[in-house]
Amino acid sequence: MKIKHSKYRNTGLIFELLVKQLAADTLNKKDSSAISIIKKHFTGKTALVREFKLYEFILKNRQVAQGKAETILSTVTEISRKIDQSLLKKQKYDLISSIKESYNVEDFFAIQTPDYRALASLYCLLEAQNNQDYDVVDPQQLVNYKSTLLEHLTTKKQNKEDVKDSLIEEYSKYDKDLKLLTFKFLLEKFNDTYKDLLKEQKSILREFITSGNSQKRLRALVNRELVAIKEQVSKLSSKVKDDVVKIKLDEVSKSISPIVNKEKIKDSHLINLMQYYDLVNELKSL
Repeated sequence: MKIKHSKYRNTGLIFELLVKQLAADTLNKKDSSAISIIKKHFTGKTALVREFKLYEFILKNRQVAQGKAETILSTVTEISRKIDQSLLKKQKYDLISSIKESYNVEDFFAIQTPDYRALASLYCLLEAQNNQDYDVVDPQQLVNYKSTLLEHLTTKKQNKEDVKDSLIEEYSKYDKDLKLLTFKFLLEKFNDTYKDLLKEQKSILREFITSGNSQKRLRALVNRELVAIKEQVSKLSSKVKDDVVKIKLDEVSKSISPIVNKEKIKDSHLINLMQYYDLVNELKSL
């Protein structure tokens, strides 16, 4: 399932449309209800106003350096996570109700705005972040949203691989649930980068990524694989005819031992497993 943009819930877009509606009403010499709607919903320190200021901040910053653009997006998403989403949802509902009382909503939302792509991308990025059902988030969508926003801020074309790397780094700092997004990024990235690996190697890489900081789970996984590999090496070495190679394989088999409970799982353990898988694969081909 993909995150879909909703004009009816995009605070920044709605404000832009209200301003344009105000201008149109004034040119047509009409009393504009847009003024009272803006005064009612976009003043004070409400959740709606707090979110609107995030959109406003994005629109006001253009042609900034790449580093500053990254900082802006990081700051905006950080502030967004602190807004009461239940309260914000109610205030958006009240805002739309006020608009419906004065305007035809289809005509109102048909008004064009030049910053639509940036506004829509920010809405989707924040929606993905604040959505409790993280399993539905498509990592590639997030890359596209952030790329669009960075291009808006810097007015420069973005390298999507660089954007993906920055998203992985950013989300890895967050709480446990939000880190699931990071794992999605890593899994997708690893599938592209390591597509030529053995099936077993891909599987163990996935487990290392998704196990996160669970040392107990990682240790159990590594030990289980080590036992299986040791059995395979011992079994397959019996088919080797070269006595020298056979002796070396016996030494390898003896050196494979479980990781003790107090030992921390490191990258070196992963590297050893990957090499053992290569060895077993070569033995099977003999």
